[in-house]
Amino acid sequence: MSHIAIPIPPLQGKQEIKVEVTINGIKQNLFYRVELFYWEDCTNPVAHRADCISEMLSHHDPEWTVYYIGAPNDEFVPITFVKKESRALLREAIA
Repeated sequence: MSHIAIPIPPLQGKQEIKVEVTINGIKQNLFYRVELFYWEDCTNPVAHRADCISEMLSHHDPEWTVYYIGAPNDEFVPITFVKKESRALLREAIA
């Protein structure tokens, strides 16, 4: 699968992104969401960060699946989600 990187302005909080893609004349809508997860929101902020991410994601909307975990900093980690229907389109494309 090929990838295209799209720069997104660094805004606070949740960002819902709709990407309309036309490949060989076939149009598809792909839905992504980028959220910043703050370490201070972990129930146990001194735990390993992987445990914090796992705990925070356990309460997440099941209609969205993790697509990419970005580079963390001292305050937060950005996580990109893809809507399940979009994930199915991506899987069909590589099958």
